[in-house]
Amino acid sequence: MKTVKVVAAIIRRDHRVFATERGYGEFRGGWEFPGGKVEVNETPEDALRREIREELNVRIEIESYFDTIEYDYPQFHLSMDCYLARIASGSPVLLEHEAARWLAKEELEEVNWLPADRTILEHLKEVL
Repeated sequence: MKTVKVVAAIIRRDHRVFATERGYGEFRGGWEFPGGKVEVNETPEDALRREIREELNVRIEIESYFDTIEYDYPQFHLSMDCYLARIASGSPVLLEHEAARWLAKEELEEVNWLPADRTILEHLKEVL
């Protein structure tokens, strides 16, 4: 099975996390932590900064590594490194997503998370 290597930002502000609704592709309408694929010769951290600039037009500061999600979708295996981050400059502009929300711990279950992203919610609740 093909492995797809991606990174995701768990962007925090005031005990809330930033979640986005996919606006394209097979998983359109599902909610996720923003991020994307790691390109050849790119570190995960550099990929995450680039992806967040491209998707949200903001600069983030990566605070720390959080977890790696390993998840088998029917067509591929996803390996997603997740990092805690904060917005260093700018305000999010949805360039690739349909919607976005700042979610508090008690609101995390209110959106329809993509299956891989859902697996990290319990761990995330411990740090919010």
